[in-house]
Amino acid sequence: MYILGIACYYHDSAVALIKDGQLVAAAMEERFTRKKNDNSFPKKAIEFCLKQGGIKGQDLDYAVFYEKPLVKFERILLTTLETFPKSASVWRDAMVNWLKEKLWIKTEIQSQVGVKYDRILFCDHHMSHAASAFFASPFREAAVLTVDGVGEWTTTTLGKATSKWVNDSSGKNDIELFQEEKFPHSIGLLYSAFTAYLGFQVNNGEYKVMGMAPYGQPRYMDKVRRLINSNEADGSFQLNMDYFSYHYSASDSYNQRFLELFGPARHPTADFFTSVTNPERSAEKTAMDENQRFADIAASIQKVTEQTLINIANYLHKKTGLSKLVMAGGVALNTKANYRILAETPFDEIYIQPAAGDDGGALGAALWAYHIVLDKPRDWVMPHAYWGQGYTDGECADFLNSKGLKYESFADSDEKLIDTVAEG
Repeated sequence: MYILGIACYYHDSAVALIKDGQLVAAAMEERFTRKKNDNSFPKKAIEFCLKQGGIKGQDLDYAVFYEKPLVKFERILLTTLETFPKSASVWRDAMVNWLKEKLWIKTEIQSQVGVKYDRILFCDHHMSHAASAFFASPFREAAVLTVDGVGEWTTTTLGKATSKWVNDSSGKNDIELFQEEKFPHSIGLLYSAFTAYLGFQVNNGEYKVMGMAPYGQPRYMDKVRRLINSNEADGSFQLNMDYFSYHYSASDSYNQRFLELFGPARHPTADFFTSVTNPERSAEKTAMDENQRFADIAASIQKVTEQTLINIANYLHKKTGLSKLVMAGGVALNTKANYRILAETPFDEIYIQPAAGDDGGALGAALWAYHIVLDKPRDWVMPHAYWGQGYTDGECADFLNSKGLKYESFADSDEKLIDTVAEG
């Protein structure tokens, strides 16, 4: 049985093909188009996955989209109406994009892939994240935590999952997501607002904020906490939307009140250096002090994010009583937070889906269909994350020759590496 999972039209379009519950191939569209975070319909990734499986689109038993477009469109309509006229530009862009292609994804899949129309399924966004983590993990049962920017309406889910395995029918395939936070209250969008403020690209530069944080001290935590109210007792949280504009703006994540609280934003092209990174530039004191302020702000949002996630994880453990945790969603790519969850909460083991972002939603959608919809038993654990396009030495040589480029080929690359290192 072949099932194709598809994720696209937001960011990081991707495809995953499973055969009888085992992953055959998975790839992001950007790997073929060379467009970073490509969100277009993943034609080339689909072609690659089908080729790896040795099949055609007509051979697929199911194709599964990683979220429910109509529910997402509902959220966009309602939130833009609630914030009109400030949301006028969002409304205009949404009408163009959704009426042009996003609402017709089922027809697009049928025409582009060739799968039968009645074999196209839709999985909830956060269920795709949950399935991508749990059904790729080695766990028979686990607590589930998904955290991202936003799916249809949901931004965070807490749940538990169980599974049945081949040769052991005692278990049950089930993912129960029993608690959620909804848009506009979002840890992912909070972090992305600071990503934009610190001069990085939203949905791409969040890792740079995490990388900037160690160069600062969390001196602005009190100010960051004005933006988010986290309830340690039940893991819930709410944002103070007076400081944000992402719920009504297509271009800005934060507003003037945010700037009044934290000061001027960092310019995207500004040189970043501190007394730690470049002590030899101490003469540039004004710029160095400003950069230190940005590093301190990065450290502060990182610290608050970590503590918020720890609160959620502690409550989730208390609620489920389970010793194992699986995580997915873009915020699950925050490695420092993940480390602290493992070190400071009662969970003994944690599995984090390597493709925790929307790209992994393609895999999750396929696994959800196989194990939850079709109730098929498990016999697969994700052993690595290398499922994309590979190239042989011959293919590399053909490409270099076609471009007229000079190169050397080493029969024993290990020996060459040793000699090069030895020579300094």
